[in-house]
Amino acid sequence: MRALVTAFDAFGGERVNASQAAIKRMPPAIKGMTFETLVLPTSFARAPLVLADGIADFAPDVVLCVGEAGDRHNLCLERVAINCCDARVADNDGVRPAGSRSIDGGPAAYFSTLPLNPMLAALREAGLASEISNSAGSFVCNHVFYALMHLASAQGNRWRGGFLHVPYAFDPVARPQARLRVDDIVRAIVLALDAAAHTPNSAFN
Repeated sequence: MRALVTAFDAFGGERVNASQAAIKRMPPAIKGMTFETLVLPTSFARAPLVLADGIADFAPDVVLCVGEAGDRHNLCLERVAINCCDARVADNDGVRPAGSRSIDGGPAAYFSTLPLNPMLAALREAGLASEISNSAGSFVCNHVFYALMHLASAQGNRWRGGFLHVPYAFDPVARPQARLRVDDIVRAIVLALDAAAHTPNSAFN
């Protein structure tokens, strides 16, 4: 089993992105699953292209894109990506779309093809605050999630894909109020992927 895990670089004036900090600590493999990691630019234009190249290079069985959502308190397994880009702040290229499409002519939404309920159960069993979310927002995270599932559909769903939002990671100076540490996020990614690898796929979770 081969899993590609992606993260984003820092944006919005932040020094660190929790998703990027986490994948830097990912083990190379566990329980017969090999991990490849990839940092995506927080860019509406560039991120889907980097993601597509990474999938082509690694040929994964599972793709889990991970992004930071500072207003969340729990780990959020995202169920649906919408075909809409609407940003409150500019991306790292200075682009701030207002209600444009992620992909012209694409469907209104795509659902994750990961087994969300078993993944959620694994996270909660480990004592990690988590939930299934029905909104990935409309910033670059949702845009990448939509692009991921559009690509999966175009390629005959040869691999399963989905998205995990993580809150800010604990930092004794910058984020002393944050509940999760980077190592907790790493553990969550590994547990979620392990559950995905051992559960039959369902389009609706």
